[in-house]
Amino acid sequence: MSPDVGAVTVGDIVAERTVHLTRESLVRYAGASGDFNPIHYRDDVAAEVGLPGVLAHGMLTMGLAVGTITPWLGDAGRILDYGVRFTRPVVVDPADGADLHIVARIGQVADDAVRVDLTVTAADTTVLGKAQVRVRPADQPADSTGDGAR
Repeated sequence: MSPDVGAVTVGDIVAERTVHLTRESLVRYAGASGDFNPIHYRDDVAAEVGLPGVLAHGMLTMGLAVGTITPWLGDAGRILDYGVRFTRPVVVDPADGADLHIVARIGQVADDAVRVDLTVTAADTTVLGKAQVRVRPADQPADSTGDGAR
């Protein structure tokens, strides 16, 4: 179901999911992204630089978060812009992994866009702050440039 300005109100939860991350997830993401920083797969390096453990890639966390609303949108091309603040790392335990929980809630409704606020937590700690996605309403056509600008 695509977002319809008249069908959503501030506070509505439009999507929610939990994604389980493992060390294998991090290695696969490193291969796909080309980010082979050893803090994402080696405990000794993470400890050496003072981290609490191996960390999930920030861009992986960010991508999983925004991906939560894609089924609701019906078309990822409706995303106009997306921004976050990285507030806490996602530590991925070698045995237990980590669960990333995402809740997508309507933060603002305007004629030209709907703002979706994402709450992203791991181990009961908020890991992304001010995670906001502006999306084009279903009844608004894309502009001719294809970049979402109006």
